[in-house]
Amino acid sequence: MNIRRTFDFLHYQLEKFPQQKAISSKVNGEWKSFSTQEVADIVNQLSVGLMNIGIFKGDKIAVISENRPEWNFVDLAAQQLGVILVPLYATLPPKDCAYILEHAECKLVFASDQELYNKIVTSVDEENALLLYSFEKLEGVQHWTSLLKEVGSPEMDRLKAIQDSIGEEELMTIIYTSGTTGKPKGVMLSHKNVVTNVKGVYKVSGLVRGKFKVLSFLPLSHIYERSGFLLFLFAGSSIYYAESLEKIGDNLREVKPHFFNSVPRLLEKVMDKIIAKANELSPLKKSLFNWAMRLGLEYEPHKKYEMSYRVQMFIADKLIFSKWREALGGNISSISCGGAALQPRLGRVFWAAGIKVCEGYGMTECAPVIAANYADNVEMVRMGATGMLVEGVEVKIAKDGEVLCKGPNIMMGYYKEPALTAEVLKEGWFHTGDIGEVSQEGFLKITDRKKEIFKTSGGKYIAPQVLENKLKESLFIEQVMVVGENRKFPSALIVPNFDGLKDWCVENKITFSDLEELVKQPGVINRIANEVSRANELFGNWERVKQFRLIPQIWSIETGELTPKMSMKRRVILEKFSREIEDMYV
Repeated sequence: MNIRRTFDFLHYQLEKFPQQKAISSKVNGEWKSFSTQEVADIVNQLSVGLMNIGIFKGDKIAVISENRPEWNFVDLAAQQLGVILVPLYATLPPKDCAYILEHAECKLVFASDQELYNKIVTSVDEENALLLYSFEKLEGVQHWTSLLKEVGSPEMDRLKAIQDSIGEEELMTIIYTSGTTGKPKGVMLSHKNVVTNVKGVYKVSGLVRGKFKVLSFLPLSHIYERSGFLLFLFAGSSIYYAESLEKIGDNLREVKPHFFNSVPRLLEKVMDKIIAKANELSPLKKSLFNWAMRLGLEYEPHKKYEMSYRVQMFIADKLIFSKWREALGGNISSISCGGAALQPRLGRVFWAAGIKVCEGYGMTECAPVIAANYADNVEMVRMGATGMLVEGVEVKIAKDGEVLCKGPNIMMGYYKEPALTAEVLKEGWFHTGDIGEVSQEGFLKITDRKKEIFKTSGGKYIAPQVLENKLKESLFIEQVMVVGENRKFPSALIVPNFDGLKDWCVENKITFSDLEELVKQPGVINRIANEVSRANELFGNWERVKQFRLIPQIWSIETGELTPKMSMKRRVILEKFSREIEDMYV
């Protein structure tokens, strides 16, 4: 079957690898599943229903919801009608929702529950003739199932004619990137952009056709997980939606998946929990754990090791690492990791434990994957690199070090923003804004964001991400942002790993009543200072962090310091903690 449009992936699975449990989610504490055939039937019924209320090819509709099957039904129905879906992050403030809905000229919105429905209602003017439907049954709100219409031969013929009219170069979706500053930009992606990328990613994913179960918890509103959904359809995988981030551990043990997409922040939290449990072990077991960790930190997947190391790794696996895999359900084949830089030490330890964490690199504008480490070929894996280029993608490094990208995956442009499009798309090359390098072996490595590199008052350039990644290797540091533009030296705002730090305080008889008091303890400050000094040893004197301040609360999406893909909003953090920053330079 020739897959040219995104909705073809559903038809491909139906034809080649139909699943009894194609999509599953928890409803009232029980897993509810839809077969591939049921998904296809519902999508067709919804397509007919949308046409009946006047939604046609070229119209825009929006969805604001957590991950659930209804999200996919709406997405696939829109795709096969040539209707452009505009996803809204559930965490968006009302003003951003209002801007996107107006800017994209959306005619209809699907909202998941009462809270999100209320957000949309308060976002739009009463004069705006938006149609509103909900996924949950809400009083006075039209339920999405009211749109489902029976599909007979005439309706099916009509649907088929519309599908045949949709070209691969046509607009499929507009995804508004939250970014770190300014108004959201609408990234226009065509069917071809996404289809070619999904096909390329499949070849590096390690997914086994028709046999894998995957757990999904990253937001479908982002192209990473949304194209991941299409990838899973292509691979004939069964998809299970996690109940929430808090219940991922429970869902992993229930579903026992073979694969999932992640971001470094979540894997860091998994490791934090592993270390926290290790700190509760008896002295003998704790020493065994630390020994296994030291072995893991030396591990490189592509290297050939002597017998002595392999024997030690075998013992470490039996005693320690096998328990990690059990905690992830026992079946994990590989994990795709993107959205931010993965700490090399974290990657090494997970690979040593038989958990293949494959770092990749991409952007919404690139639909999204540019490069990735291979799940089933260790020769195509390097810790600290984002991997080899995905099939069809070209990369070159500009004179100033910026990564430029070209290929069938590159966006059509920013919606209604020709000037912004011209800034980043030049002669077919997309300017990523990232600084990077390509090794002789062909591995792409990202070293920093072009706009985030800054100069000290002494004229020295500082690449903050390099410093931040090294500092985050400390078991006592959870989050960090290096500052110092036009200042005498670099400094850092540091959010400690509070779980590990609390245990350390207990061991060292340091008492505190709350986190505010904890970060002011002289012993705690000295402990973090030692971690900063250790990281500083690897950098030139002008690059070293000379001052730091400890922040007593975790940065999050909800509190505004992180984007939905968990990248730092640097400008927000600079404004929010301006007093602490000024204090470091007094």
